Amino acid sequence: MIGTLYVFSAPSGAGKTSLVKALLDSTGYIGVSVSHTTRAARPGEVDGQDYHFVDKAEFERLIGEGAFLEHAQVFDNYYGTSQRWVESELAAGRDVILEIDWQGAQQVRRLMPDTVSVFIAPPSIEALRERLGQRGQDDDATIERRMRDARSEMSHYAEYDYLIVNDDFNNAVEELRAIVIARRHRLEAQQERHASTLQALLND
Repeated sequence: MIGTLYVFSAPSGAGKTSLVKALLDSTGYIGVSVSHTTRAARPGEVDGQDYHFVDKAEFERLIGEGAFLEHAQVFDNYYGTSQRWVESELAAGRDVILEIDWQGAQQVRRLMPDTVSVFIAPPSIEALRERLGQRGQDDDATIERRMRDARSEMSHYAEYDYLIVNDDFNNAVEELRAIVIARRHRLEAQQERHASTLQALLND
């Protein structure tokens, strides 16, 4: 049985990373792709676990080899998803989550039309600005740039299959779980998973 590829997108500060972590903790048989990036590692980040950290020359070499399912430039840095890794995980029957922006989501949907896409939005612009400020990672100029980019990102929400508004964190996690569980119980998946049971039920 082939796994399901999920694309999760959100403006910076909407809580996507925390939601995905909570989803992974409560849902089995699903993993998150580890992206390649040219940005520097932040304190506590581990190469190969949080990201594959590469320089610009290496990233461009990988682009030339067609190694990425999608890649994009975000905040002056490049990010890309390994196509080989994603395809091998799906072929093994494991679900995969890609945390990417709208540009990457468009690329993935063109190559893999069965992708299930989810957009995560903040409850308000004010809440988003407050969350960005509370992280303590950016100066005022960077926060303003992230706010402008957030509006651009949110303008693409209608391109996605599902929309989650992260107002109450626990509710948002349950809504994401509902999407994953429903997808696993679609008819074609259940027919394959329970083929012998269904056959026995239909036999005289």
